Amino acid sequence: MKKYEAIFILDIRKVEDEGEAFSKEFAALIEGFGGKMEESVAMGRIPFAYEINRRKAGIYWNFVFELDADKTISIKEKFKLDERVLRDMIIVYDRPSKDARTKLVEV
Repeated sequence: MKKYEAIFILDIRKVEDEGEAFSKEFAALIEGFGGKMEESVAMGRIPFAYEINRRKAGIYWNFVFELDADKTISIKEKFKLDERVLRDMIIVYDRPSKDARTKLVEV
């Protein structure tokens, strides 16, 4: 299994609870596919630099999870037609560990 990071921008008009229900649904989906949810962070309402579908702001959520590579396509397909999602992005989670960062600073 690989580690992934997903960012979702939710439509303010379609989500009533700041995306809490969406977050629980996403975690259940990951676990249903046999993955492991590591982190779920609500980043709040953030205004856009330009309008998306006549919306001036959205609710941002960041998820970090482990999942088989072929299942990420299924996740994208599931949320492609979801009216709550304005934008989504799933990328491979590739951040250096804290040990590696401290070694770089010490040099």
